Amino acid sequence: MDDRDWTILKVLYEQRNITKTAQLLFISQPALTNRLQQMEKEFGVQIVQRKSRGIEFTPEGEYLAKCADEMLLKTNKIKDHVLNLRNKVSGTLRLGVSNYFTRNKLPGILELFKNQYPDVEFKVVTGWSRDVLNLIYNQHVHIGFVRGDYPWGDRKQLIFEETVCIASREEINMDDLPNLSRIDYQTDYWFKSLVNDWWIENFTHPPVIGMEVDKVETCREMVIRGLGYAIMPSLVLEGIPNINKINIRDKNGNPILRRTWMYYHEEALELNLVKAFVQFMEAVDLSEPL
Repeated sequence: MDDRDWTILKVLYEQRNITKTAQLLFISQPALTNRLQQMEKEFGVQIVQRKSRGIEFTPEGEYLAKCADEMLLKTNKIKDHVLNLRNKVSGTLRLGVSNYFTRNKLPGILELFKNQYPDVEFKVVTGWSRDVLNLIYNQHVHIGFVRGDYPWGDRKQLIFEETVCIASREEINMDDLPNLSRIDYQTDYWFKSLVNDWWIENFTHPPVIGMEVDKVETCREMVIRGLGYAIMPSLVLEGIPNINKINIRDKNGNPILRRTWMYYHEEALELNLVKAFVQFMEAVDLSEPL
């Protein structure tokens, strides 16, 4: 069994479908089936059974699939430490990054870091902040970039913070918000709770949701067209002219902030690669476009 075999088991267990697994791993179905047969021969057990609606793992196959995460994590740690013995900054830095940070900040960060350390490669996994938190907690990535104040018991660094604002093309009166059409978008649970709590503190009637879209960038474009107002982090509107913005505040009059954190485990600093990246992030200025 090599890394590729454990990866096949991991993805196949998640998908429960040979066709989808082959597509995700960019291999042919016959090649994937052949690898499964080789694994079954190696362990002397049947791993999966074909059913009319996909496949079903045998008890032995389910056990092996559940070992896949552990084996892949162990292999990554071995590779990390072998490269670390060279006493230079090299290898593959594994990052878990929230969706919006990936689109707007990460490319510039990685370019600058790569310029300083050309022997470094990157593996980036994106998703909602709660998913990134799970990735870093389970050590599937070296470092996680999380938007929102999620609880974390190990090392963390505040990367930047931004205000949360009401955005509209035309000037609006805050008192009129319950009667105006709002554009909502899919976002993480933490931010949705933050906005809901603010609304409840300030209004007795629910908002009028005139439109729901898939992501914040789509929402921004709707706001630019004058199709309603939205409540969003100010970074989303960076460089967008002619948009009216009103920062929302808590009951004490303080601006409500959306913070982005860098989370990592203390033990990860033993790797030259991670230590160099953490030090790099301490020096980089994210308040300016990269």
